[in-house]
Amino acid sequence: MDDDPPTRQWRGFMIDEGELPEALVERVATMEAILVACATGGSSDNRIYEHLRREFMQDEGIRNELPAFVRTCRNLDSFWPFIKSEAPTYAERRRIIGTAFTPLVDMLEGRARAPGDPLVSEVLQSFDAEGVHQLWSKALARRTVDPEGAITVARTLLETVCKRILDDHGSAYADRDDLPKLYAAAARCLRLAPDQHTEEPVRAILGGAMNLVNGIGTLRNRLSDSHGRGGRLPVRPSERHASLAVNTAGAIATFLVETHLARSC
Repeated sequence: MDDDPPTRQWRGFMIDEGELPEALVERVATMEAILVACATGGSSDNRIYEHLRREFMQDEGIRNELPAFVRTCRNLDSFWPFIKSEAPTYAERRRIIGTAFTPLVDMLEGRARAPGDPLVSEVLQSFDAEGVHQLWSKALARRTVDPEGAITVARTLLETVCKRILDDHGSAYADRDDLPKLYAAAARCLRLAPDQHTEEPVRAILGGAMNLVNGIGTLRNRLSDSHGRGGRLPVRPSERHASLAVNTAGAIATFLVETHLARSC
């Protein structure tokens, strides 16, 4: 194979986050693709590689799952001689890179999956693929590797769903309205407020949903990364906190969207 490194765009330029996908698993796939291009004679972008590497190395949840050559190769200049010495053919190089990334990708795509994820994804995709569903995908990707970020996105997901429903119903809201207020307004539009029903079991379920929404707001305020910290947090966010917030937010968002779509028919 060629002994010269492939053509690349080298460092010296700032990265626009708009160049990169939001979901963490997709950002990992972007890094893998850059390394494959570098190893097989394609054009690759060192700016993005260095940017993603810094991001991943600072994330305790995924740093140890990164391929060893990513942890040691700070840029594509150092990766090229490594991969060239590892295998002479493009096919072998692709296999080496793909195999090395498999544990991290499996962790992000598989271990983080809960039984209700596919249903929630289907409903939110049909409701708003570019906005709401993108937030759901982001929350899923962060659930095990970035608990604080996942908690933040879980609340943002519910806020966005509520605002979309209120917009569709022509109901006004203020930018500063918090999640409980937005949810209460959206629930009333959909006849999901507890006081709009007389049957006690229905009132109990709807009241429980409202309490869960309030709980997500409290969890986010206490544990997430959305506010400055004046002191130590009482509890450091963990996977179980993030799973609770994300799974609950997904279930409630699905309930709201399904009700909204049913009443719009």
